Amino acid sequence: MNNQVLIKPIISEKSERLSGMLGQYSFVVDKKANKLQIKDAVEKQYGVTVSRVNTAIMPSKSKSRNTRSGLLKGRVSAYKKAIVTLAEGEELDFFGE
Repeated sequence: MNNQVLIKPIISEKSERLSGMLGQYSFVVDKKANKLQIKDAVEKQYGVTVSRVNTAIMPSKSKSRNTRSGLLKGRVSAYKKAIVTLAEGEELDFFGE
């Protein structure tokens, strides 16, 4: 695949809870990437063993906000999310602690 499979990790309260309790990490990935490509990309980039990959396509959402000039409407694009489960005893360090 020519483009990058892993786009960015998802850092949120829910993803932090999943990583702490179950060893699962969330990533925004390319929409055309399959589970095997995601597994290979995580193992190559972070040097860990991946035991399972779950994917979901998150739908786009409409957003609006009030400003002085009136109501502004827009959309947030749809994206593909991958939840990667690592082997027992392994973890990822996104912040370099």
